[in-house]
Amino acid sequence: MEELKKEPVTVFLILINVLVFLAVEFTGGTEDTMHMVQCGAAYTPMIADGEYYRLFTSMFLHFGPQHLGNNMLVLFVLGARLEPTVGRLRYLLIYLLGGIGGNLLCVFLELGSGDFAVSAGASGAVFAVMGAMIYAVIRGRGHVKDLSTRQILIMAGFSLYFGFTSEGVDNAAHVGGLITGFILAVLLYHPKKYGFADVA
Repeated sequence: MEELKKEPVTVFLILINVLVFLAVEFTGGTEDTMHMVQCGAAYTPMIADGEYYRLFTSMFLHFGPQHLGNNMLVLFVLGARLEPTVGRLRYLLIYLLGGIGGNLLCVFLELGSGDFAVSAGASGAVFAVMGAMIYAVIRGRGHVKDLSTRQILIMAGFSLYFGFTSEGVDNAAHVGGLITGFILAVLLYHPKKYGFADVA
């Protein structure tokens, strides 16, 4: 209950992702590609044909429990620190817009290469939170709560490395989310302007 009071948006996002996962799992399977497409997974040709909603819906779909678990664990760790730092609304905007930004980069790159794949997952949004966290730590003079600049950069580096060395990972969404999240934090998070104290 204490976490719900302190980081309600993070808890809500995790809950939504889990509920969507269960709904998809019990109506056809989260590892059934065609069913995932029917449920709103991202597929560039469909998005290019006007199904833009997939840029959003795909952020709440996951291929199997491990995919869901990995994303929600990182979201819980980072969200618990970023949400109280930047505020609930700005945090939600970073998550949602950052995830869409990551998906857009994926679409543009796939349109250029002609190599299309069905994709889904909150990782673009999670990387947006990570990107925003990097900026927040910089603004916090090297620390936000118990997280230092070095720690968040190492986490981002390992996460990107793991993605690029694994098969079936949408690395464009990761990179796009990370960059979009950082830019959004620069635009939205102004501690002195909004009366927040820098975290020492």
